[in-house]
Amino acid sequence: MVKRTWDEARAKKRIGTRIDEVETVTIKEYVRTTDLAGLANGVAYRVDGVHLYIDILNIDEMLNVTVTEGERSHQRTLRFLNLHYRAVRNILLDVDAIEVDFHNQRLHAVFAKPYGDEKARVMKAVATAQLIRDVLAKTGEDGDDPLPAAKTRIGIDSGKALAVNNGRRSSREPLFLGNPANQAAKRAGGSVAGIYMTNNARVSAGWDKVLEVDVTAVTSAQITEAQQHAALTVTVDQVVEKWEDELENSPIGSFIFYRHTPPFQSLELEDLTPANSRRQESVSLYADIDNFTRYVADRVDDDKKAEDVVRTLHVLRGELDSVLHEDFAGKKIRFIGDCVHGILVEGTSQNTDDAETAKNAILCAAAMRSSFNLALDELKDSSIDAADLGLQIGLEHGITSVTRLGIKGERVRCCISRSVLKSEEEQKRCAGRQTAIGPKLYDNAPEPFQNLFGSSRRRSDFDYAVAIDALEPKDDSKKSSASIGSSLSKPALSTAASAGFAFNASAAQPSRSQRGFS
Repeated sequence: MVKRTWDEARAKKRIGTRIDEVETVTIKEYVRTTDLAGLANGVAYRVDGVHLYIDILNIDEMLNVTVTEGERSHQRTLRFLNLHYRAVRNILLDVDAIEVDFHNQRLHAVFAKPYGDEKARVMKAVATAQLIRDVLAKTGEDGDDPLPAAKTRIGIDSGKALAVNNGRRSSREPLFLGNPANQAAKRAGGSVAGIYMTNNARVSAGWDKVLEVDVTAVTSAQITEAQQHAALTVTVDQVVEKWEDELENSPIGSFIFYRHTPPFQSLELEDLTPANSRRQESVSLYADIDNFTRYVADRVDDDKKAEDVVRTLHVLRGELDSVLHEDFAGKKIRFIGDCVHGILVEGTSQNTDDAETAKNAILCAAAMRSSFNLALDELKDSSIDAADLGLQIGLEHGITSVTRLGIKGERVRCCISRSVLKSEEEQKRCAGRQTAIGPKLYDNAPEPFQNLFGSSRRRSDFDYAVAIDALEPKDDSKKSSASIGSSLSKPALSTAASAGFAFNASAAQPSRSQRGFS
């Protein structure tokens, strides 16, 4: 098995290349003729808009329909998400909103129109939010294996954000950075259904502030006012009829799962469809840049300071992606704001090696922190203001499905499982210098890592040097060079995957590894 290693010199070279790529940055104002598709790395648009986040609250219910996380639970969950994504996509097209991202059970959209009228944008967002809730309440399915309607919570905020290019390789959609996106996401993060707004957005709509924005939903009277003010030209019945026609003309089809020959580095996400999905034991990893929202908010109005925001984001997320993809042969699913979501697996086409997968995933997290800290130093040395940023990392092990949802030509990536949701929960319980691992990953981890993370399964300043010292204690100086890891100065071994796709003849079933292989 090819070793997965991190090397400081290699990382420093990559970071220097990323810095050079954004030596020149241009900040522009968003206007009527602006096209946000395919933005260059060194271009950002300052957009004054209303941000809307939708969270489907009953996704856990779908994933836990069976005691064990079998194929049926994943098939039903993916069909559930696909049905609702199609409906919401049609609504956003009808109301001329910007679809930013659909990440599993969450969708982010921005209202930049009507230009120059913030109140009208807020009213339009509220009216659209209610339209979405009403439509999704009608998009369940009857039959032998019925699907429930979606239970939704929607968050809304208004203000200025920076629109930048969201990614590398095949991922080039716009990404919005700043306080309104973050605040809208936080308002959508509760457990009670409804529409929740920041006081900032409430004041823009002409409504009174409330003491507790996360427990005070928009009232029926306010929704009616917004609907009358926005005067949307599309109705619930029209959206549902269009949705039903689209399903008839472009049916979703069955979700059929195959195993991918590890590592995930060689997985071509753009080839995935419902009938060509992947499902196997693996590790889900979330790495989120801490304090980035405030960092953007403090600089969004000043062109020179905003240029450094673009540079910093490009360098940090590019290096995190490189550690995941190049050093540890993982696959980035997507960037979500200032967060990267990725997956890793080790083993064969028939079996996941749980022990090796756990070890290398935790090493990857450690390497990410080392690269992150190195990148901050390199940015500072290049006179780029990266402020006091941190990195929160969460990981968990489990059976995960990867596919793409939507219609041909407009499909979006989807990676879902109980472990995906749990890895995000682990990330959220971290501070800016912490890494947390889920209980299943902890059980599969090497004993030295279990000892490091302890009963809390969380540790501060867990970087690559700490990880390697744990696996290769200094008093064991004669350990074979074939063992995993290296010193920070040791040249890294190749991480290229030796095999591409390999499929079983039948639909995949989870398989267990030989625990002792490491």
